[in-house]
Amino acid sequence: MISVKEKYVVDEKGKRVGIMLDMKEYQKILLALEELDSIRAYDRAKSSKEKPVPFSRAVIQIERKRK
Repeated sequence: MISVKEKYVVDEKGKRVGIMLDMKEYQKILLALEELDSIRAYDRAKSSKEKPVPFSRAVIQIERKRK
């Protein structure tokens, strides 16, 4: 788990309306979110009923679609 030392931005009534993070903490959160996204994509692919495609063929198919 990522430990975060947040600083709150408050309005004139003292209500929390935002948060400030150090850049290093923010970068850690972004990396963790990217990793979580990859894990979820893997889980979706693993649970699908589609036939696996070799990586090299997948790259070729992706490149063809880009053109």
